[in-house]
Amino acid sequence: MDIIHKIGRRKTAVARVYVSKGKGNITINKRDLNDYFPTATLQYKVKQPFSVTETEGDFDVKVNVFGGGITGQAEAIRLALARVMCEIDEENRLVLKPEGLLTRDPRMVERKKFGQKKARKKFQFSKR
Repeated sequence: MDIIHKIGRRKTAVARVYVSKGKGNITINKRDLNDYFPTATLQYKVKQPFSVTETEGDFDVKVNVFGGGITGQAEAIRLALARVMCEIDEENRLVLKPEGLLTRDPRMVERKKFGQKKARKKFQFSKR
């Protein structure tokens, strides 16, 4: 198996993932997973495709991620890794699909409208 490349997106975050056979090292923007995502929740989100398919420690992952915040970046990486797991073995799709890991979350930030304070919030109304 050579290197598999996939892309995952969430809000404005874009993650490019390169997966190869290895010992389970996950490198994000040339930093270790635990350094890049300090909270256990975000680390769990990144590792979720491996834990669901029971392939933890089988692959080395190199990630290039930019844009958005840390949660969006973690979920973008999760989507890309889920797509990689499907390409490695088509049987993984049956496990990942019910978990919702193959669905691209379409929710984006709503734009600010002119004459308003934010997307939906209005300026204070004064009757007199």
